[in-house]
Amino acid sequence: MRSILKSVLIILFLLVPLLNAQDKGVFKSKENPFYKEILESLGKGDQYKADGKAFKMDIAGKDIPTSKDEFDVFWHNDPVSQGNTGTCWSFSTTSFFESEIFRIHGKKVKLSEIYTAYCEYIEKAKEFVKTRGESLFAEGSEANALQRIYRIYGAMPLDVYTGRINGQKHHGHATMFAEMDKYLNSVKAENAWNEEVVISTIKSIMNHYIGEPPANFNVEGKEYTPITYLKEYLKFNVDDYRDILSYMQLPYFEQVEYEVPDNWWHDKSYYNVPLDMFMEIFNKALNNGYSVVIGGDVSEPGKDNDYEVLMVPTFDIPSGYIDENARQFRFSNGTTTDDHGIHVVGHMEKDSGDWYLIKDSGAGAFAGKNKGYFFYHEDYVKLKIMDFMVHKDIADEYLKDFKK
Repeated sequence: MRSILKSVLIILFLLVPLLNAQDKGVFKSKENPFYKEILESLGKGDQYKADGKAFKMDIAGKDIPTSKDEFDVFWHNDPVSQGNTGTCWSFSTTSFFESEIFRIHGKKVKLSEIYTAYCEYIEKAKEFVKTRGESLFAEGSEANALQRIYRIYGAMPLDVYTGRINGQKHHGHATMFAEMDKYLNSVKAENAWNEEVVISTIKSIMNHYIGEPPANFNVEGKEYTPITYLKEYLKFNVDDYRDILSYMQLPYFEQVEYEVPDNWWHDKSYYNVPLDMFMEIFNKALNNGYSVVIGGDVSEPGKDNDYEVLMVPTFDIPSGYIDENARQFRFSNGTTTDDHGIHVVGHMEKDSGDWYLIKDSGAGAFAGKNKGYFFYHEDYVKLKIMDFMVHKDIADEYLKDFKK
């Protein structure tokens, strides 16, 4: 009897701290002043809605970072807003490539995100014609779209092509996209599959709203095309980068398709690895001076714009239970989606675990005092970030035995 009582007391002793550690939820306003500013600058202020409240993790009193200055930071350009566009994939990966160009060559450049988006719309329209309207035409894409676009179209500096015209302060593609989408639907309805006409029309629409990119431009007294700028000035090899994925629905240790809508061209080059290896490669990069660009789900109760953090509350899942099954469960039931691309530009260790400094072009990142940044806890990356891109020097030792 005494031994049973002792066992019960030991169990209670172990459980009490766990019970006390349970996270609480609070209702917070959906107000986002920066997004409101964006819409107002585009003459669409009447479309701003922040009705009701969202159920969020109560961050008060947590052991969290409060400043980007606490992190070991890699060189990167200052955060910029993507405005009212679905181009996070271009903003995040462009930032990543800029950091890589500095890491490799010591050269500080600011590249045009919207030039890449312009070219990507052309490629989407071509595929729409090729597949007779079956291919997805949308604003989103993936990080490795920039590898494909750079190979075909090259790159250019931001000051050569901003994608903003007539004194526009923020990017806004909603009206432009709606017009392109309406046009392509009419092409499908009329069975008018003339690629030359379709691409010419899509370009004309984009030229009206975001301007036409130049065919040639001058940098430091020399004239370049986008292709020669990439090869001769940037000297940047897009083939040196690997996309690392971790999910259970396709075999590990094979190159597979990332089965999400934004992978509209059905790319099958993702290296699918178990979660432990995913995190090992991820942390190896950051510990050795390499930044990474990541993609995953940021629509969670552990995201707080005011505190600038993304965490996993225990009322979702306790830290010790986060594994590949929990990760896949959320992806399979749709509670993890591929909704944002961001750039990891720093890291640090605290008693509460590893933290990552995230450069984010989304409106929510400009709500706090560290404009354009969020702080991600390691649990959030393990559970909700599905893929990342990294230089081959970090990844290839893990990938040598992969099936293609």
